[in-house]
Amino acid sequence: MTVLLREAIGDRLRHARTTQRRTLREVSRTARVSLGYLSEVERGRKEASSELLAAICEALDLPLSELLHLVASDIGAVQQPVTSPAELTERAQPAAAGLEGGALVPAVIGNDLSDLRLQPMLTHRLTTSISEPRGAVVAA
Repeated sequence: MTVLLREAIGDRLRHARTTQRRTLREVSRTARVSLGYLSEVERGRKEASSELLAAICEALDLPLSELLHLVASDIGAVQQPVTSPAELTERAQPAAAGLEGGALVPAVIGNDLSDLRLQPMLTHRLTTSISEPRGAVVAA
């Protein structure tokens, strides 16, 4: 799955804004960016300049460095290649007592990084065996 930088940035900006329970109008006014353009940036449709990102981050009271760090983490989590079933099993092993591993997967089909959820990996296999019925007499 390929994630575009502008989409990852937009998702994080929208998440920061909605977490603060702020409207597009309020943030656009504070950042001195048109409401329509801010909406396009949040939806990953427009590539924001560094000056625009700095203004939006300032309006959200979100350090630009923190935004970029979060975006890099999001992209890294999505783009980790899984090459073999052994690697899947290795990733699924508990990291510590009481903790189970998993893989980041989209909760819905799309590229919205805010919809990523941790999906537990199956670490056990179902085994079956055929045995004699209980009470059956086996001839020797």
